[in-house]
Amino acid sequence: MHNVIDNLTYWIMKVIEEFKLMSELEVSQRPLPEKWSKKISGHLCDSANHNLERFIKVQYEKQPFVLTPYNQV
Repeated sequence: MHNVIDNLTYWIMKVIEEFKLMSELEVSQRPLPEKWSKKISGHLCDSANHNLERFIKVQYEKQPFVLTPYNQV
């Protein structure tokens, strides 16, 4: 398990380093009109963070489950 954590930590740090080297234009540009920009990684992290909280709450809340919306913009 330590190997998995070490690998995950390495790649998180690597991605952060790579993003710091890029300009705003580079992270915002779409390679093609139907493709996403590199900024999608930020959205995915934010979404994962909110969903983690939801997954934990759903285990303990009474039914029906009430999902708290959040500003996705």
